Amino acid sequence: MGKTAFLFPGQGAQSVGMAAELCAEFPQAKERFAQAEEILGYDLLALCTNGPAEQLDSTAHSQPAIYVASLAALERLDAERPEIVDSCVVTAGLSLGEYTALTFAGSLSFADGLRVVAERGAAMQDASEASPSGMVSVLGMELADIEKIVEEASQGEVLAVANHLCPGNIVVSGANSACERAAELAEQGGAMRVVPLAVAGAFHTELMRSAVARLEAVLETVDLRPPRIPVISNVDAQAHDDPVEIRRLLGEQVVNPVRWEDSIRRVLADYGIDTCWEIGPGRVLRGLLKRIERKFPCEGVTA
Repeated sequence: MGKTAFLFPGQGAQSVGMAAELCAEFPQAKERFAQAEEILGYDLLALCTNGPAEQLDSTAHSQPAIYVASLAALERLDAERPEIVDSCVVTAGLSLGEYTALTFAGSLSFADGLRVVAERGAAMQDASEASPSGMVSVLGMELADIEKIVEEASQGEVLAVANHLCPGNIVVSGANSACERAAELAEQGGAMRVVPLAVAGAFHTELMRSAVARLEAVLETVDLRPPRIPVISNVDAQAHDDPVEIRRLLGEQVVNPVRWEDSIRRVLADYGIDTCWEIGPGRVLRGLLKRIERKFPCEGVTA
């Protein structure tokens, strides 16, 4: 058995129907949702399996849904192939997924992680509603060219590179009008494709600043421990042991770019792993990995 890395998805991976088959087949997975219902005060499993989509897709609901569904998928892997779980030596999660990674690594309990994620989602939803904003994925352009577009398109409004996902896939985030200008300039500049994202607002920019104080407040109420295996931070693509530093970075993550490509390159370069596993709903992370290191194997267990 070689060494593995676990990757956990972020917001956008949710879909109506997720976790239904998983919970029908694995009591351990269903128990995660039962615990979540007690903590959240509503039936998260029913929302995941039956929708409606508009409610599941809201930031306040999608973040706890993906967190719980990913850890439920992990229960399936642990039941079927526990040796794979034991072989994991490093983990990372995309934005929201960093909390799932920290929970898997023992830095957060399941219950504390869910409470934090629920408050994070609610705070980001409120920040989004306070300022009309969005995100646009630009495909087929270099980062330096996109940074020039951001500078030209901002025109005094908030606009920033929000996600460095993989070569040729970079997300910009900001005020709606600024995003529209950036999309037009990207198309004129030769982008292969420009895709507005179905999100509530400008995540990973200063427009989320009001969410940071609420997130930091709830993080202070939970027991955050040094992780038992490295967890790569989205903010600086490094692993951190100090709970104080982890708390600070989790707060800053909301208003800073997600350095996913750098995080994956760190995972592949520094830990001697043989395989990555995407744990949770969707297949987005496997697709991004192929764009970063095409031949590196990535398995998955979905929710």
